[in-house]
Amino acid sequence: MHDLSLADARALLLAAQGLDRAGVKVATKDGVRAAIRLMGVLQIDTIHVVARSPYLVLWSRLGAYEPVWLDELLAEGRIFEYWAHEASFLPIEDYPLFRRRMRETGSLGWKYSHEWMVENRATVRKIRAHLRAHGPVRAADFTRADGKGGGWWGWKPEKRALEYLFSAGELMIARRERFQRVYDLRQRVLPGWNAARLPSAAVTHRTLVAYAVRALGVATARWAADYYRMSLAETAAAIKSLVRDGELLPARIESVAGDAFLHRDHGPTLAAIRRGRRPSHATLLSPFDPIVWDRKRALALFGLDYRIECYTPAPKRRYGYFTLPILVGDRLVGRLDAKAHRVAGIFEVKSLHMEKDIALDDALAEKIAGAIHACAAWHGTPRVQLRRVVPREAAGVLRAVIL
Repeated sequence: MHDLSLADARALLLAAQGLDRAGVKVATKDGVRAAIRLMGVLQIDTIHVVARSPYLVLWSRLGAYEPVWLDELLAEGRIFEYWAHEASFLPIEDYPLFRRRMRETGSLGWKYSHEWMVENRATVRKIRAHLRAHGPVRAADFTRADGKGGGWWGWKPEKRALEYLFSAGELMIARRERFQRVYDLRQRVLPGWNAARLPSAAVTHRTLVAYAVRALGVATARWAADYYRMSLAETAAAIKSLVRDGELLPARIESVAGDAFLHRDHGPTLAAIRRGRRPSHATLLSPFDPIVWDRKRALALFGLDYRIECYTPAPKRRYGYFTLPILVGDRLVGRLDAKAHRVAGIFEVKSLHMEKDIALDDALAEKIAGAIHACAAWHGTPRVQLRRVVPREAAGVLRAVIL
């Protein structure tokens, strides 16, 4: 049984995620792919205030890199899109695992009932025929005829059919254009796929649970289940098998209820942590970074009570529209609400909130300032504006080093 302090568990998580040290001096496209492989899953979100989430998650790990590399990896077939934690980019070698998931859910599809597909079978046939005859399409290539509009709840029938067929595995995302999905037949996007490579359900669940614990360093069953959106029952069964075979090791985390499990690959990392190796990286995190996407886990490990407020009415927001947690070492020391004004070259920090019980000194302020300026420079918005700091007592120290 491995007994871990909260500091040990945080250090393991950050090391497993590639966030314990600053990125390499010169980032590469292969480095982008390696970062995705290390995380196992790169969640997609379209909100574009600072940078769209997948690009920001990669920047947090790699430092300055070319965002187009992510787009190129998708177009080259070295990564693919599917539903994992949520809509996600995934390493192409993991396609067999998710093909199993497609097969298991393909009769219903994501968010859509079989009844909808039956009622709209003419639209589905039209989409299939169009793709066979004309090649890849975007939802925007189909003109809306019913006069309706709006968000996902108002999708036109062609968009719904494309998403259903994508969820069921008939279609894949060939590439993205201005971040819009371009759909094509699976046979054209992945011509080498052989159904004989499809793993069993048990192997799929076991492998994904092992990946999840490895990506988290150490995890409870609930944390592992959340990573790839698996049921607790199938996660528990997989953990039992993995412990029996020695791939997962029983553990306990200080003040965290329930059993935890350490991936055997992290044994040397844990030993180094106990010899004094501690995280030293300072950066900004996306709200959809694996470090914080499980809000209960972030609270348990970091004491960060965090939520994204972009869906909260403005008068009720406490921290801001799209606040970014600030990571320094193994602590989440604050959060900032920022907006990149690319034409003007300004990185506006609308507010910066320090977390309670964080003692701000000159060294910590310098690290926070360094993270903000690095993010601003990557965006091509080198002029930083700082509007508001909470608490007020921290404003002088932070303004002195940020501005």
